[in-house]
Amino acid sequence: MKIDLASGSPTAVSADWLLLPVGEDQPLLESGRTVDVATGGALTRLREAGDVTGKLGELTRLFDVPGLGSRRVMLVGLGSLAALTSAQVNRAFLTAVREIGTKAGRSVALALPTAADSLPLSVAEFTRLAAVAVQVGSASPQLYRGQPDRHPPERVLFVHSPDDSAAVAVAVAQGNILGEAVNLTRELVNRHPGEVYPETFADRAAHVASEAGLTCEVFDEHRLAQERMQALLAVARGSARPPRMVVLQYRGAANAAPLALVGKGVTFDSGGLSLKPTDSMKTMKADMAGAATVLGAMTAMARLRLPLNVVGLMGLVENMPGGSAYKLGEVLRARNGVTIEVLNTDAEGRLVLADVLSYAVDQGVGRIVDLATLTGSCVVALGEQVAGAFTNHQPWCDAVLAAARRAGEDVWQLPMFDSYAEQLKSDVADCKNVGPRWGGAITAAKFLEKFVGQTPWVHLDIAGPAFVESPQPHLDSGGTGVMVRTLVELAAAESPQP
Repeated sequence: MKIDLASGSPTAVSADWLLLPVGEDQPLLESGRTVDVATGGALTRLREAGDVTGKLGELTRLFDVPGLGSRRVMLVGLGSLAALTSAQVNRAFLTAVREIGTKAGRSVALALPTAADSLPLSVAEFTRLAAVAVQVGSASPQLYRGQPDRHPPERVLFVHSPDDSAAVAVAVAQGNILGEAVNLTRELVNRHPGEVYPETFADRAAHVASEAGLTCEVFDEHRLAQERMQALLAVARGSARPPRMVVLQYRGAANAAPLALVGKGVTFDSGGLSLKPTDSMKTMKADMAGAATVLGAMTAMARLRLPLNVVGLMGLVENMPGGSAYKLGEVLRARNGVTIEVLNTDAEGRLVLADVLSYAVDQGVGRIVDLATLTGSCVVALGEQVAGAFTNHQPWCDAVLAAARRAGEDVWQLPMFDSYAEQLKSDVADCKNVGPRWGGAITAAKFLEKFVGQTPWVHLDIAGPAFVESPQPHLDSGGTGVMVRTLVELAAAESPQP
């Protein structure tokens, strides 16, 4: 897909489709007014007739419109312009680009707003969001189809005011980087588990790191044993695939404690001896979405050259019921010395994260965010579109939640009362790896809290939004790449201001 910029009127550009944003019950944007004049008031008549409402995600197609250089026009509903948000722009253009992708070989011109439109989002912010949506909406999950029914546009042209040329050029470049990072995460999640396992994930991470300018170190099972990561190693015992931990380093600042991003990377989760039923196992190739999110976000931070230090840590295992599999009743000793009674081998992600979080703390990181498809309980609590947040440090959590709002991704904080930790007490060890049925997302977070010490930490349970089983107009089935944009937004906010 070729990306170009065009300065001037949207009426003059030549493309198969001209995407024209319109608001709900609001005056036309400047680009819309220009097209309206060129077409003899066609848009005004459509609005007056009620054929165009501008509701969020509404697509209105016009064919063979006289007075334009483009063959077709698609009016893209943004919803309320007075309260326009990042999520609205993202959803609107994802819907439009996915719709255009049903035909191959299309060229697309996207008319951007101008400063005169006085939107709540700046022209640069709007452009960056649109560029992300173009990249993400153009990439389908049909990785293994011989004849896919979705196609990326051949060419996308961002049409802007001459006064906005410099800002638009930067914003499009940034949006492309973010969109490609989201798509990297989506691709890894969508690939089948016979192709993505700890060794191959680590190899892909090393390759991607080299391209992005990140340093990469891969810990094999022998190094993991030297690092006393017995909880992670126990989870991996039942699989013929040996575990790995990937450590990525990005240094964009001098002598500053790094931000740590920690991802759960269970490349396939059978449940171990606590075997999952078939329906619950079908999507367990996605149980490495946390690690894939960290990898995607790290590549974007490096390519954007953000002025901060970041370390990305990905614990990679398969959880299988082999003859050497860890057993119910075993007591494991984690890296920081905490002993854990195993009462459910399907609560394995927290065991992997326990050792990786402990390693991060020992590296002297300043703050931690971990991401994991950790609990079905979080999906029960918040649904499939919202990630759960848990913390030991409210100001740090506030910063993460604010970054998510700016990125247009939905996160909701859940409590961390001490009473939940009581439910993890064991008669034979320091703690159990599961609590009772109720409040399972919170007891899982209280378990992880035992391995972060006093370091400010936020745990993001992305079990709901990381993978979509049924497509929506704005969303493909499969991996979503959720939280990549939030992490990059967080890193940008944490960077020292010039």
